[in-house]
Amino acid sequence: MRKQNGVYQQLATELIQSVGGQKNIEQIIHCVTRLRFYLKDETLADKQKIESLQGVLGIVKASGQFQVVVGPAVDNIYQEIIKQLAETKSTDNLIKPAARRNLSKFKYVKELINRFIGIITGSVMPIISILAASGIIKSLLAILTTTNIISATENIYMLIEAMSDAVFYFLPILIGFNAAKRLKGNPILTAVIGAVLIYPSLLEAAENQLNIVTVGTLQFPFVAYTYSIFPMVLAAWFVKVIENWLKQWVPIFIQAIFIPIVVIASVSTITFLLTGPIIIWISQALAVGLQNLLSLNAPIFGAIIDGFYQILVIFGLHWGIIPIYVNDFAHLGYSYLSAMVSVTIVAQGGAALAVAIKTKKVKIKELGYAGAISAFCGITEPAIYGINLRFRKPFICASIASAIGGLFTGIFQVNMWSIIGSIIGLPSFVDPVHGITSNFWYALLVTIITLVSSFILTYIWGYNDTMEMQKRREKPKNPAKAK
Repeated sequence: MRKQNGVYQQLATELIQSVGGQKNIEQIIHCVTRLRFYLKDETLADKQKIESLQGVLGIVKASGQFQVVVGPAVDNIYQEIIKQLAETKSTDNLIKPAARRNLSKFKYVKELINRFIGIITGSVMPIISILAASGIIKSLLAILTTTNIISATENIYMLIEAMSDAVFYFLPILIGFNAAKRLKGNPILTAVIGAVLIYPSLLEAAENQLNIVTVGTLQFPFVAYTYSIFPMVLAAWFVKVIENWLKQWVPIFIQAIFIPIVVIASVSTITFLLTGPIIIWISQALAVGLQNLLSLNAPIFGAIIDGFYQILVIFGLHWGIIPIYVNDFAHLGYSYLSAMVSVTIVAQGGAALAVAIKTKKVKIKELGYAGAISAFCGITEPAIYGINLRFRKPFICASIASAIGGLFTGIFQVNMWSIIGSIIGLPSFVDPVHGITSNFWYALLVTIITLVSSFILTYIWGYNDTMEMQKRREKPKNPAKAK
């Protein structure tokens, strides 16, 4: 363990130096496999040096971020970077507003959009793995009840149900806390707003379709905010703005009491009467609209989405889609889109596995097996950056197999009740109400078809030991962003 910590410490030091030093880092966050730097000047980052570092899988520039792909050890490396930065500077600085950088109007709008996406994803990313774990527990509970191992009337059922549902029920509190941290606001005060939104008596009022107030013919109904995301992101922003404004005017000796009173009252009222209902209705419309879009021609839609999805992963743009999945689960309880995307992870793992089995080169074999295992556990970056993209053809084979999997996912109308995919996520295809149904067996069949397709294509056409592994290099810029 000490040796591993030393490796993380060394890599953190080299990364800080290679991105232009501490003074060039405005902020750093991370997702499941990537360190996401916000740099003052990206031209100061030595991309070739970073890519040559042991433990770095690749570099991606997207959404205003300089992303360094490091795999599952990302949190250990992130914590070491934070530790080293904290020794000489504060890590709590916000990214400077675009208006202060003398940017053009186009770049100003672009940066605002990137920052908004960053706030949304930064609010959701810290709890993605917990959402996935809770979904798996919910699916396993369904298996236990439908097979009569336990009864829904037993106390143990209530306990396991609480374990599976707590993160979803209290999602406004968790999202609010994360959003406030991302905005450098007040996480505790924002979490209290989230608690107000899901207060039991107010949820009961929403269930009974009561109104908060009626002004003439205009009604303001109570809305249930459990399982909701977006209202709390906006509430976190209101908390920050209002609290900072009050601190400029309220005498310091009464700030500790007066400011929380005003913030809780004002933000709760704004959310309940205005922003909350509007955002909830928009979120519901988004979820229903997506389902209607998928119903037009699910097989074709699935083939197209899955054939190109891992390209989004390359550019780091897939994190912008994850809140859509979570929104589906929040408002519908399931997500057809998440089910489609799940098979792309299997395909990347199948390609890496084929390379590992076919090659006689020890290093490539190790990289292939490691990438395949990681992909089968739901994380594709080690397979993509360690093997598939570096030989190119395996990535193409995996994308073709993904399209095949998406096609069959649409044909069988496979559904999903948790956000975690790939082989480890197969319990996510268990209906939490009816247990193991045909949906699960179709999901298993599609997984096998995708895995076999990817493996065979790669083994026969996608790889041989005469191929030269490409050096790690900066991935092409997103065509949608190139000007």
